[in-house]
Amino acid sequence: MDSLKATAKPFLTLFGMALIIAVIGRIGLGIMAATGTLAFDYISASGVAILDVICSILTGSAFVAFLFAAGLALCLSTAGPVLYGALFAQGNRGAGKASTAFLWGWATALVAIVCLAIVASGILSAVQVGSMSSKLPGTGVLIVALVVFAAFLGTLLGAASMVVCACICRSRAGKGTLARNLLLATALCGLAVMVLTVGTFGALNQVSINAPVLLAWFGCDVVVNLAMLFGARALMGRTANSPKAAVPSAA
Repeated sequence: MDSLKATAKPFLTLFGMALIIAVIGRIGLGIMAATGTLAFDYISASGVAILDVICSILTGSAFVAFLFAAGLALCLSTAGPVLYGALFAQGNRGAGKASTAFLWGWATALVAIVCLAIVASGILSAVQVGSMSSKLPGTGVLIVALVVFAAFLGTLLGAASMVVCACICRSRAGKGTLARNLLLATALCGLAVMVLTVGTFGALNQVSINAPVLLAWFGCDVVVNLAMLFGARALMGRTANSPKAAVPSAA
C-alpha cells in the first residue's frame, strides 16, 4: 500500500495532463466541425479538401498500419520533452538551455517524421501511391512543406522541453508543486497550441490551398513556439535567482 501511495501522485498528474489535453483537443475539434474545417462526410460535400482525399485512400489494413506509424511518431515526440526534463532534473549540464532544447526538439521531430515515413512506405500499394501522387503537389513543394513542418514541430517540442524544465525549476524553488506546475502549464500552453492548430489545419485542409495564408499560419506557429521556449527560459532565470532556488545551473 505504501508503494502504491508513493507512485500515485505522479500517475495522477500524468492522467490529469492527458485529460486536460483531451478536453482541449475536443474543444478544437468542435470549433473545426462548427466552422466546416472538418468534413465528416466528404463524399457529399461540394468540394473535397486535400486531406480528406488523402485519408480516403487509407482504408482497411493500411489505415490500421498508419495508426501504428502515427502512434510511434507521437510517442517519440512526447518522450523527447520528458527525457529532456529528466536530464535537467538530474543536473545534466547540457539540459536547461534554449539552444539545446531547440536542437533536440528539431532532431526529435525529424526522427519522428522519418519513423513515420519508414512505416508508411510499406503500407500503400502501387495503386494507392499513384492515386495519392496524382492529388499532391510536386516534389519541390513537398520538400519545402516538410522543412516548414519540421521547423514548426521542432520549435514546439523545444518549447515543451523548456516548459517542463521551468516547471521543475519552479517546484524546486518552492513555487508550487511539480504536479500543479505541470498541470497549469499543460492547460495554458495547450490552449495556445490548440488555437494555432485549428487555424493552421483550417488553412491546410482546403480544396485549393492558399500558400501565403498557410505559410502565415506556420509563421505564427513558429513565433508562438519560440515565445514559449524563450519565455520558459526567462522564467527559469528569474526563478533560479530567487532565494529559495536550488536548481542545477542552466546558464
